[in-house]
Amino acid sequence: MEAFARFAHDIYALDAGYVRPLLAAIHLIVEGERVAIVDTGAKGSLAPTLAALAKLGLSAESVDYVVLTHIHLDHAGAAGSMMRAFPNARLLVHPRGVAHMIAPARLIEGVTAVYGAAEVERLYGQILPVDAARIIPATHERGVDLAGRRLLCLDTPGHARHHIALFDERSRSVFTGDVFGMAYRELDTDGRQFLFPTTSPVQFDPVAMHASIDRVLALQPEFAYLTHYSQLPDLPTQAVHLRRLIDAHVAIALRAERAGKTGEARHAQMRADLTAMLLDEVQRFGCRLTTDRLLDIFATDLELNARGLAVWLDSRSA
Repeated sequence: MEAFARFAHDIYALDAGYVRPLLAAIHLIVEGERVAIVDTGAKGSLAPTLAALAKLGLSAESVDYVVLTHIHLDHAGAAGSMMRAFPNARLLVHPRGVAHMIAPARLIEGVTAVYGAAEVERLYGQILPVDAARIIPATHERGVDLAGRRLLCLDTPGHARHHIALFDERSRSVFTGDVFGMAYRELDTDGRQFLFPTTSPVQFDPVAMHASIDRVLALQPEFAYLTHYSQLPDLPTQAVHLRRLIDAHVAIALRAERAGKTGEARHAQMRADLTAMLLDEVQRFGCRLTTDRLLDIFATDLELNARGLAVWLDSRSA
């Protein structure tokens, strides 16, 4: 897949430049001369977004909406910068995320606690606040109009409690953020995509994630557009695979709990079991990358998924 890709119904994906190529996408929905941007990437993503608009003969003034599927900074880190650059834009974000966009200090503190200050600066840079008057709370089934093209917000927790998906009625496609998993483009094989769940470090809820997948499928979308990374076809089949892997994550967590593991020992067991499951899935998928390359690609996500499972286990006993 190219760093700037065009799909049917004037949907575009551009590489946000986050960590490595084709990891995080910014999607543009274009209707006439009006634009909605879905997720913003993080540090350095404004310039390529402006360049993509210019390539389409559009300007910063053409952007009507910036939509955040959730406020994790790989999705929302550049929201403040983009809102300053796009004078006509309104920001759509889950009601739980509104306060964090207005005053991002607590959000930055939380991310810093996970990654450390140096890594936050490297990945995300300065996180700018957004004027409250320009924010639209994206409540469930709230619709907005993009030059006559209806976009519908859906409450989709599971990865995070402040997560939405965006349904585009014209293309019958849904922009799913992280709730429909991650497609690792390095693993594309024979036109197929390798999909893996992302539990997030703090708010994984497997029951809610299954319900959100149901909510997405109920609309019978033709495609999903994932922030990690872009177009995903054949959603009923992909959903069966994704549900199985969500349940496998839960089984790994419960096995560590039954073993009486706590702290670092529990984390190490879950990380090892997730790694073994991943390598087995990739082998069955038919990808021909080496084990070392796979572990390099998945290192961060395996760590975050293990952390997410640990927090979920702790929440059950709280």
